[in-house]
Amino acid sequence: MSDEKEVLVDIDNGVMTITLNRPKAKNAANRALAQGVAAAIDELEGNDELRVAIITGAGGTFCSGMDLKAFVTGELPVVEGRGFAGLTEYMVSKPVIAAVEGYALAGGFEVAISCDLIVAADNAMFGIPEVKRGLAAAAGGLVKLPKQIPSRIAMELALTGDFITSQRAYDLGLINQVVPAGTALEAAKALAAKIAANGPMAVAASKRVVASAQDWDSSVMYDEQMKIIQPIFTSEDAIEGATAFAEKRAPNWKGK
Repeated sequence: MSDEKEVLVDIDNGVMTITLNRPKAKNAANRALAQGVAAAIDELEGNDELRVAIITGAGGTFCSGMDLKAFVTGELPVVEGRGFAGLTEYMVSKPVIAAVEGYALAGGFEVAISCDLIVAADNAMFGIPEVKRGLAAAAGGLVKLPKQIPSRIAMELALTGDFITSQRAYDLGLINQVVPAGTALEAAKALAAKIAANGPMAVAASKRVVASAQDWDSSVMYDEQMKIIQPIFTSEDAIEGATAFAEKRAPNWKGK
């Protein structure tokens, strides 16, 4: 694809890599970038051969947030039904991993925490500094972050606009791995390969349950879970998984 495209897409062994490609603007999101991400997610959802997606940024940084130059002209990096950068208000049915180098700030941070897993370089920095610009982290920072880290820490980040390091984010349980600078995408691809090797129906159902469970009351959680996972136990893949285990071979998933 042309380097002029705001979003680059690469597919390899069932893994889609989505690269935010505005390095001169620190991958700040404009409308074209948001539309490009949304289109990539549509492809991910519609292609049964694709199992996992990785979102990363070009030029050694993840995403610095909203393109403020575009914002002052009235342009918003939002796709209806998808939210900021074409992602933050949409629940993707397949796993999405953020591979973060450099800065993931404001909307960029909100994109990262909208992913299911986060792998970050040891030089990465995270934050929602919107208040420093008279704005608020309305793309998920104020509502998702308190569900992912202690609420008082989320409050501190929201009110001060201060950044935290990848190590601090890891210590808070916000990210999955801290890796040497320059290797976040490589580590994310290794994690994606592990996921892609598993039963696709089981992965999708497991993701949906984990994402939903914190909103379920304990009195209904098993019933709600069963609504999602019951089809798994009667699927062809379940039989194939058990058979492959007994035969000591890799399973041949059909996704049904």
